[in-house]
Amino acid sequence: MSKRMLEYLPDTIKPEQKKSNAKELVFNNQNGTGLDSKIKCMTAGGKGIGRSDTFTALHLSELAFWEGNKKEIMTGLLQAVPNTPESMIIIESTANGFEYFKDMWDRAVAGKSDFYPLFIGWNELQEYSMPYTGFELTQEEKVLQKQYNLTLDQLTWRRWCIENNCSGDINQFKQEYPICPEEAFLSTGQCYFNKLNIINRINEVPEPIAQGTFNCYYDGTRIRGQKFQEREDGNIKIYKYPENRVPYVIGGDTAGEGSDYFTAHVINNITGEQVAVLKQQYNEIEYVKQIYCLGMFYNQAMIGLENNFSTYPTQKLTELNYPNQYVRKKEDTYNTKHEKSFGFKTTSITRPYILAQLQEIVHDNIEVINDKDTLREMLTFIVNENGRAEAEVGYHDDLVMALAISYYIRTQQDMKKTDRNSNYMDIEEQINKTFEFEDNVEEDYGDDIVPF
Repeated sequence: MSKRMLEYLPDTIKPEQKKSNAKELVFNNQNGTGLDSKIKCMTAGGKGIGRSDTFTALHLSELAFWEGNKKEIMTGLLQAVPNTPESMIIIESTANGFEYFKDMWDRAVAGKSDFYPLFIGWNELQEYSMPYTGFELTQEEKVLQKQYNLTLDQLTWRRWCIENNCSGDINQFKQEYPICPEEAFLSTGQCYFNKLNIINRINEVPEPIAQGTFNCYYDGTRIRGQKFQEREDGNIKIYKYPENRVPYVIGGDTAGEGSDYFTAHVINNITGEQVAVLKQQYNEIEYVKQIYCLGMFYNQAMIGLENNFSTYPTQKLTELNYPNQYVRKKEDTYNTKHEKSFGFKTTSITRPYILAQLQEIVHDNIEVINDKDTLREMLTFIVNENGRAEAEVGYHDDLVMALAISYYIRTQQDMKKTDRNSNYMDIEEQINKTFEFEDNVEEDYGDDIVPF
């Protein structure tokens, strides 16, 4: 390819070749121009590739399909490029499921690397078009047409390509001709949730109206100085502010063995809509403070936190006299008698139930889910070879499990407007201002309720 490009250069700017073979083009330093440079072609699987070289620019092709240890190969190549304004690294690849290239893409999208992510869908290429034949659009095609402003000629080509290039397999078409990153990086396992619904929802969800963290402190008795501060790196994303007299529910998944995140979702218990999300990788003390403030912020929302790994968050909320915690019941009995314990317990009985309930919501009512990170986590939640629903290897399910808990516990909370007025009728004016709550130390929750 490099030689072909060289052939078509005008003679006035075509450099003089010093050396030419199948793997390398070397140019002379002609007329003192300082061009003394070379173009080198390498195979990614080569041993020690790049470690003895220095490159000004790298173009890495089809990284997702390289053989061998991709991370080790990339480490050698990246070290061969000096960190200067003249340096450039371009990585282009077709997606190949969930592997090293997907990890690099995710880091770039999250702003955690120096690479800039650029995705080009099939709909952006002019040649992918054929004259419209007058067929009636399917519901899926109507959705695609609306989301991506597709022409009828583009949809005609899509139909032709699925039938002729992909043997009628629409999943293969999405793998080979994706229209968005989520479609390109299809999980290698069977997705537990409705993949099409998730991808469509990702492309239409709103951005958060606020993102930040509660600035507060624990004085040994209560949470004080509660103030929501907007920050770009804040661990709480707000999609809708609390509404007067509306009941809310918060379900949370606590971190296990330090490897996962602390997460929580706030649900409008009248509509079932996800209105806020918390995700942090801090300690349990900070998690309790944020959960307490978030619950009070949303009209003293009912809180139900998972207690499998640690009971500390639930116990601490009890010590702080948080006024509204979920009381769990046994799911393997014929009656509806509740255990006298706060918090949620994930067991071999409750786990399949809450996931099936969330699966139904994703299938029938996905418009109530607003958070992209949660939706993307659902795409990596698969049914493994043993039939167990879980996160794909190397990925997390903290947001999925917290959302499943949130929808499960909501039956214990009011599902209509309450008589009690909210403290936050002018909530938008409260942002970045200190707000205080009434102490609850005089409340009596009954001797029978004991944190488990």
